[in-house]
Amino acid sequence: MKNLILSTAALALTAGFAMADTVRLGTEGAYPPYNFINDAGEVDGFERELGDELCKRASLTCEWVTNDWDSIITNLQSSNYDAIIAGMSITEEREATMDFTQGYTRPSPSAYAAMSADIDVNTAVVAAQTGTIQSSHVATTGATLVEFTTPDETIAAVNGGEVDAVMADKDFLAPFVAETDLTFVAEVFLGGGIGMAFRESDDELRGKFDAAIASMKADGTLNDLLDKWEIEGKF
Repeated sequence: MKNLILSTAALALTAGFAMADTVRLGTEGAYPPYNFINDAGEVDGFERELGDELCKRASLTCEWVTNDWDSIITNLQSSNYDAIIAGMSITEEREATMDFTQGYTRPSPSAYAAMSADIDVNTAVVAAQTGTIQSSHVATTGATLVEFTTPDETIAAVNGGEVDAVMADKDFLAPFVAETDLTFVAEVFLGGGIGMAFRESDDELRGKFDAAIASMKADGTLNDLLDKWEIEGKF
């Protein structure tokens, strides 16, 4: 089992709220702008701000837990945390074993990036992170899929010439395209937007977060947060 790194975010403290009732939010901490670890060693990014606000609106005390992506679902099911908030797209396959809130982003584009605009993504060697909707998509094309454990490894692979292209969320790839020789080659819409994932037995807790997401949509603060972090998929 992967080591878990805890960073406490005490939110909306209420009289008599026991530590046993702390809600643990699981994230990867390695997928900016959605989630990453800042210089202070704390979870940061769009989902950190979003999660903190959702906990406040739901009158919950929350704690952040980081976990490697390849075991993030397994550790949710093992009760090492209570929810996943980690740039996880809502898909039929995942909904077979977990329950999701409504999306806190609309479906936004996934993209291919390469060192050359002439790459044919349907025949190329393409890197993607293991267990993502992008890796599943590449596997359905004529491309050769090479999977990596972390998103940073996919970038290193294309920059180092190990693969022809990388596929990931366009929001994640955008800074690398802006700052390096990578260029966008193609994009595609996958999944049903990004939401929080819960064990199927935790419907009451899921409902509290679902209502909080709805309230942020209604008052415009969710779109404000998406704008702040330059994430596509506004409502």
